[in-house]
Amino acid sequence: MGDPIPPIPNPNSPQSPPSSLPLPATAPPPPYSGWRSFSVPRPAIRVTSVFDSDSSAFFHKVSCRLFDRLAKIKLSFQNDPSGEVAFPQLGFLTKHFAVLYDLESRNALLKGSFDLANFLQVRATHDVKEQQGEVAMVASLADPSYKLELSSSVPSVGLPKATIHFPLGEVSVEKETKEVENVLSVNGILKGHMLNGVCTALYKDNDLNLRYCYKDEELSFIPSVYLPSNALSFAFKRRFSPSDKLSYWYHFDSSEWSTVYKHTIGKDLKFKAGYDSGVRLGWASLWVGEEDGKTKTAPMKMKVQFMLQVPQDDIGNSILMFRVKKRWDF
Repeated sequence: MGDPIPPIPNPNSPQSPPSSLPLPATAPPPPYSGWRSFSVPRPAIRVTSVFDSDSSAFFHKVSCRLFDRLAKIKLSFQNDPSGEVAFPQLGFLTKHFAVLYDLESRNALLKGSFDLANFLQVRATHDVKEQQGEVAMVASLADPSYKLELSSSVPSVGLPKATIHFPLGEVSVEKETKEVENVLSVNGILKGHMLNGVCTALYKDNDLNLRYCYKDEELSFIPSVYLPSNALSFAFKRRFSPSDKLSYWYHFDSSEWSTVYKHTIGKDLKFKAGYDSGVRLGWASLWVGEEDGKTKTAPMKMKVQFMLQVPQDDIGNSILMFRVKKRWDF
């Protein structure tokens, strides 16, 4: 017998390819090039509240970041003991411009800064109600650590104030009018290393303060003298362990002194106690949450301070105060 006759295919029925051949992969259609997908960043809202038992007042601050942190809106106000809102302020801040508006006085403070070149920056402030402000230009010299700043009040009443910044400090010169006379005012600060410490000379309003600071891992010694009054003082600080530190200050001209003892337990608990002979007051405080740290890094984003003040002459009038600061992020 011969080979069987294959069936005649029906043109109206779908045909399957032979099983020996793999099915071709179906590629997805290319995306339409005319569309661009984007997402609007969610505004970051932060609420911070502080309660001070001494004034029995609440302080609130609400901030909201916009446009992927390109701008920020801030609202701050205070609740007095009766619950009324006081000192409300509204602010709009960007990298180069800021508007601070006081809702009670209906006054706005404008601030701005921008770069004219890589070495030249312009800053300006303006008080709308007082019609006063200041304009400053800061130029970096050949060495970036040296800068020259010219600043002038607006409207201008004289020559601009000139300040030169350099690695060891800064010096400013301006002409002031005192009792119908033009006086050249010079202020400045100089710092330099000397005898394993840092020596600082601060000259302001015809007073010179000479200060020397020696500091190592366990000991700090800081003598200071004011001229021409010859007021001499010194500070002594001793660290007994990483968690215990004692500080002492003494003023020779008034014989007044003060001392502070500090003990820390970890990063979020600190106890401090001290005495000030000038006001004849002893005190002790307890910080829950890092004292100088930000609220967002504290446990539960909250910081609490308790303080006890004991007057030496009237112990019965001792005062216990506390302060709470809490932050919420949305």
